[in-house]
Amino acid sequence: MLWTVLAAGYGAAAGLLLPRAVYRLAVEPDEPRRDQCPQGHPLGGPARGWLGVARCRTCARPYGPRARFYVLSGALVCGGLAAVVGVRPELVVWLLAVPVALLLAAVDRAVHRLPDVLTVPLAAGTGFLLGVAALLPGAAGSWPRALLGGVALGLFYFILFLANSRGLGFGDVKLALALGTALGWYGWDVLLAGAFLGSLLLAVYGAALVVTGRAGRRAAVPFGPFMVLGALAGVLLGGLAG
Repeated sequence: MLWTVLAAGYGAAAGLLLPRAVYRLAVEPDEPRRDQCPQGHPLGGPARGWLGVARCRTCARPYGPRARFYVLSGALVCGGLAAVVGVRPELVVWLLAVPVALLLAAVDRAVHRLPDVLTVPLAAGTGFLLGVAALLPGAAGSWPRALLGGVALGLFYFILFLANSRGLGFGDVKLALALGTALGWYGWDVLLAGAFLGSLLLAVYGAALVVTGRAGRRAAVPFGPFMVLGALAGVLLGGLAG
């Protein structure tokens, strides 16, 4: 219970900082990242203005998406992972990956793109940190299988990208490397379940948009948020079985 509460608190704190990063990164591919508030004041703060709440120090006005959703999501996801996975070495990896995954999902939802500045470090960091976790007592997964899972899912999405580049972006391929690594840690069945659930959630969401008249059949729907949700469900399943 203590670890669950601590993890939920960490997730809430991380979620509080996400709106600023979403605001800065949610731009079109040919546009620079935002470094000013909507009123034109520079975004100062730690880490060259990347860390901090989404409120301008000069005009004291909030900007970007509301923090409440991210605070709640971070707390629920991190607390849920701690409750299911327990005190295992890989829990630290999941907790570090959650804010980045939530940020990627938010940016993809806003502008339909997954920035390399997030996808590449997430894939490399997940693989490296799981290698460290595998050396510690109590780890419930396999590092070689995790790496193979990342390669397998990334290759699968790359083939889909080549077959239909209009429906799947190359950012999705890079995200699949990280998610496949996380899912492969617990087993091939978990990898398949997480990948399938992501596609299923996307299909259900797309069908709901069509049925309600909010979008046509050829409307572009970001895949990243559903990939993240499917992977989260798979990791939770793997944590329960581990």
